[in-house]
Amino acid sequence: MTENSPDHTDDPPVDSESPSTLRITSKPFEEHRESVLDRAERWEQGEAVPHVVNFQDASRLQRILTPRRLELVRSLMEAPAESIRDLAARLDRDVRQVHDDLHLLSDYRIVHFTESGGAKQPSVPYDTVQIDIELSTPSADATESQASA
Repeated sequence: MTENSPDHTDDPPVDSESPSTLRITSKPFEEHRESVLDRAERWEQGEAVPHVVNFQDASRLQRILTPRRLELVRSLMEAPAESIRDLAARLDRDVRQVHDDLHLLSDYRIVHFTESGGAKQPSVPYDTVQIDIELSTPSADATESQASA
């Protein structure tokens, strides 16, 4: 895992059902860590909690969630695609670019894939995607940010 790779230490088990909400946040590490512990405790008590992908740096979030990639997310929330090629045709975009964008979004657990007859079917398994960005003054020991889920 590189310094800029997403950190998925609090991912739900692969076979678990997706929550209805995905929250994409931009919070400092300590604040995000506290949020993870709070969600885990609430989940253990049976409460429905959102899946959260956090970027410690708002500019990194902006580089990942470009308008074209958000268009992919919106389209997949409206209707899953039969294949990457199908989604590219739906959006009138180059298949290779859509493929690359989908795989990047999959790295951050925003887009999910299922295999069907040799085709990868992309989907966004959430009813709601919320994007919360926090801007604050940089600390003296700020380093290159990472994303965590």
